[in-house]
Amino acid sequence: MTGATGAVDPSGHDPDRIKCVVWDLDGTLWDEIAVETPTDELPVPRPEMLAAIDALAARGVLSSLASRSAPAVLDRMDAVPGLRERFLAPQVSWQDKSESLRRIAKDLGIAVEALILIDDSPYERAEVEALLPGVRTLDPGGVPALLAAFEDREVTPESRERVRRYRTEETRRAEGERFQGTREEFLRWCDMRLTIGPAVAEEVPRALELAARTHRLNSSGLTPDRLRALAAAAGHELYTARMSDRFGEYGIIGAALVDRTAPGSWSVPLLALSCRVAGRGAAAAFLFWLMERARESGAGEFRVTLRPTDANLEMRILLRQAGLRRTEADDNAGDDGAVLARALDHGDGGGGGDLPKPPAWLHVSTRKDAAE
Repeated sequence: MTGATGAVDPSGHDPDRIKCVVWDLDGTLWDEIAVETPTDELPVPRPEMLAAIDALAARGVLSSLASRSAPAVLDRMDAVPGLRERFLAPQVSWQDKSESLRRIAKDLGIAVEALILIDDSPYERAEVEALLPGVRTLDPGGVPALLAAFEDREVTPESRERVRRYRTEETRRAEGERFQGTREEFLRWCDMRLTIGPAVAEEVPRALELAARTHRLNSSGLTPDRLRALAAAAGHELYTARMSDRFGEYGIIGAALVDRTAPGSWSVPLLALSCRVAGRGAAAAFLFWLMERARESGAGEFRVTLRPTDANLEMRILLRQAGLRRTEADDNAGDDGAVLARALDHGDGGGGGDLPKPPAWLHVSTRKDAAE
């Protein structure tokens, strides 16, 4: 393994793809079968499995549970200090493992392909592989190799805080379910705030991480190595977006690379946002902020590089809603991509129409330039 962002470990694990490890219970997290214990006490978890879960959490990888067992087992886990809180969106029931994984992915707001299942049962692994072919499965004996794939990865502050922030998201989701009002009213009540500005040096690793790990809200899939090279090139600017609400900080949730080398035009080779903010207007607000800043700088055209994938339909819809349309081929887009563009209205009848506005529930502000 090279340790560079975007590299694949020789074992076949791609650390940029794995966002959550889903653990079986009986025969995996512990040796015994929980429902067959003579008392209400749970089997003792294997120390090496708990250590693996903690090591993954330190590198920003979530853990969940998928166990075909009595739901009461999950309730019993609450009585064991430090055990239940290790797992997000756990599924303990008699449903198929494939269905449990679908629910975990939905609850966490990530693609099911971002999960990996650790299970001692060949049958359960085969069931998941047959019905969810994008999900990798491992016998518990494969855990050391999985950990090794993350050993040399750069850990950003957002990575270290990821598990805590997903726990905050669980609280946010629960409050949303209890809220008496519309979805928009709830978002207004959350007091969501987005701050955008030029990236400073310590934010670059997070921007690279977003380029590598985001898929749902990623315009081009630009590789981290390519992003790093372009961000350092003359005429290019890297922007980041931070978000917060009444529940706490989301951290850096967006990155955008701007190419200003063509006179009168702003071109965005990459716009990428965390899937944690999907459905809250952050992607639209970030895009519209970039368009407004381009217009203020005197640019007459705004462009975005788009590489359509099975995952980024939401981004494609957003770009179209923002008035961007496909233009002539561009070398920066590559063979499988396209360049979308629109004119920027300067109030002089030059075309382009009014620029779209951020969602009303989201407060958007601009950080000062790093050079100021």
